[in-house]
Amino acid sequence: MTPTLAGLALVPMPGAARAWRATVDAHQWRAACVAAAAAGARLAALWASDDRDRSRAFTVRAALGLYEGLVCLELAVPEASPAYPDLSAIFPCAARMQRAAADLLGVRATGPDGSVPDARGWLRHGAWRADQYPLRRDASAAGDGDGDARYAFVPVLGDGVHEIPVGPVHAGTIEPGHFRFSIVGERVLRLEERLGYKHKGIEKRFAGMTLEEGARLAGRVSGDSTVAYAWAYAMALEALAGCTPGPRALHLRALFLERERIANHLGDLGYLGNDCGLAFGFSQFWRLKEDVLRLNAEAFGHRYLMDRIVPGGVAADVTPAAAAAMAAEADRLEAELRELRAIYYDHSGLQDRCINCGRLQPRTAALLGVVGLAARASGHAMDARAHPGFAPYAGELEPRVASHRNGDVAARIVVRFEELFESLRLQRRILETLPGGGTREAVGAAPAGTLALGWIEGWRGEVIVALEADGAGRVRRCHPHDPSWQNWPALEHAVIGNIVPDFPLINKSFNLSYAGADL
Repeated sequence: MTPTLAGLALVPMPGAARAWRATVDAHQWRAACVAAAAAGARLAALWASDDRDRSRAFTVRAALGLYEGLVCLELAVPEASPAYPDLSAIFPCAARMQRAAADLLGVRATGPDGSVPDARGWLRHGAWRADQYPLRRDASAAGDGDGDARYAFVPVLGDGVHEIPVGPVHAGTIEPGHFRFSIVGERVLRLEERLGYKHKGIEKRFAGMTLEEGARLAGRVSGDSTVAYAWAYAMALEALAGCTPGPRALHLRALFLERERIANHLGDLGYLGNDCGLAFGFSQFWRLKEDVLRLNAEAFGHRYLMDRIVPGGVAADVTPAAAAAMAAEADRLEAELRELRAIYYDHSGLQDRCINCGRLQPRTAALLGVVGLAARASGHAMDARAHPGFAPYAGELEPRVASHRNGDVAARIVVRFEELFESLRLQRRILETLPGGGTREAVGAAPAGTLALGWIEGWRGEVIVALEADGAGRVRRCHPHDPSWQNWPALEHAVIGNIVPDFPLINKSFNLSYAGADL
């Protein structure tokens, strides 16, 4: 069913993702977003492209998540005046995406009076000059840094208020990110994040690659979500080329996606136990995760299943012996998970640390447009596998969506356990009902001038890839979007009122990406 949105003429986009597009002017851009927000929609992604070679303009796009699916608004921004209406007052998560577009392309979101709500850079970090825009087509990928000026963190004033800066270099071997705490005693009044230290130029690298090379790069956007990104890219490319993978290939993709979810949830539950002082939990869950990764390598040739999903299908099949090994593994995992869940739920130390810690209220989660596991733990049972659904989940596997309303660390632990059991059930069903047939279809030519979206529910949340080909077998523009863009601002809210020593636990309960899609 085609959605209705502010009287716009919506045109269906090609492919498996349920999506439509509409060309809008500046007034319609904002009016459509106001109408979408009023209807309970969210901002799924926002990005810009350099289309001056075709129209002497940049194009800014916003993908809105409606009940029916995604609606992609497209706004032409003239080169002479590269400004467009700010959406951050409607969708708060737009703020950082808009700042990233300004850093990369020089297109700026402005308020009704023409001012820029937040002119601070987000991705640049002195790697290129302020007057350089590396994602423009005539720009070199080589940096020409001018140093990193002092970042203007928002100060919090008052009696007894002081700041604690943490990062970007951390004591452990984790990705860089700066966290500026404003506190009284040990209670957090405000947290402001600064990310973007791991900007890799992924989107610039995509441009000009062959479509096959782009598939390999997509699987390397975020290493812990290689399956989700590879499938989203393949879905978009197959839509452009009019290719439909066979049933066996789609079921194998779902198998890989569920195994990626299982491995990451096991690792997270181990880390969460460790952050609460339960080293036993860390050792047990990481033992289980290592078993899963080793079986991945044995059955499919790669521990993290990188390059197993390819355009047109998959690059690995499952043998009867591997299927039997995974079925036996699922039985062992389920039995051990039930024992470990009982320990986690009954452990007084874990309860004391996790219950009511780092709460993200359902209303706040909705206002911020939170997605994925974090949203489901705050009362929003959204999961792209279930709704709007994509093959083979829709109409066949029918995943059950886990959800909790308390929105605290404990709720995020509960959702992880429930999703583990559900992923094991889905894995069993896939193996028991795996269709016959081939595992890869030929992918034909992708025409120029058409945009397609890939939309996959990864373990962390929904992964979106927007892909446009140049008509000569190469990538014209590819924008991968990580769910962490929506969820990092939510962490700033969840930590308010908690003590500083609980931040590592709260942070780990979200487990957001520092590097996915050039955060």
